[in-house]
Amino acid sequence: MTSNQIRANSILPAHREDIELHTADGVTLVGELARPLDREPVATLVCLHPLPTHGGMMDSHVYRKAAWRLPALAGVAVLRFNTRGTSSIRGTSGGSFSGAVDERFDVAAAIEYAEFADLPNIWLVGWSFGTDLTLMYGLDPSVTGAILLSPPLRFSKPEHLAAWAAEGKPVTALIPEFDDYLRPDEAAERFAAIPQCEVVPMAGGKHLWVGDAEKVLDEIVRRVAPETALPLPRTWDGPMETGDASAYSDRTVAAFADVPRD
Repeated sequence: MTSNQIRANSILPAHREDIELHTADGVTLVGELARPLDREPVATLVCLHPLPTHGGMMDSHVYRKAAWRLPALAGVAVLRFNTRGTSSIRGTSGGSFSGAVDERFDVAAAIEYAEFADLPNIWLVGWSFGTDLTLMYGLDPSVTGAILLSPPLRFSKPEHLAAWAAEGKPVTALIPEFDDYLRPDEAAERFAAIPQCEVVPMAGGKHLWVGDAEKVLDEIVRRVAPETALPLPRTWDGPMETGDASAYSDRTVAAFADVPRD
């Protein structure tokens, strides 16, 4: 069988199901769970997306590619969802954006879903705003560790970092060389508050990881499924579908930036 190049819109085989999360304060969130077709997952990613007021959602490109590729390439389950008030092709979650306050219920509901579904080795993967939610609300007994993509440390406070330090759970922060908010040298200083935090400078990277999704996925898999050979394959010999992201043509790349607006 001819190998096909894995492209940005390639969808590899997986068991995918639309899910709903129900929060303790009565909000229904929409999401999706993608699991390997032919085996039990070796790890689970619970994805917390960038700032929804600036275009962040469960389909933000790194998470979309994770869900489309990692079940087949790494045996990893991917749970992604829209936080309250956030919309994507999957639908719109109930409630409204709360500036990292009531989103604590959203994080708890996602972790609870993964736990009740008997998904193994649960890792939180936050991106930008999602890293603040991870640090603030993700320190749950069922969570193995955290991976932070482009953390701005905007909403999270020193006491949140101190709590992760005290717990000792693994934390990895992937820091773009040219990030708009927190670059590698400053990140090393800020995350020194979590002694076990691994700060990984990503050469050439920017806050939105445009053109660097493959590198990010490799680094995620390196932590959550260390037995997987890396880099992940860039071609696929089996069946492959093609996704359509044209519904987001009105959401420019700039819209995904967590740029504070007055």
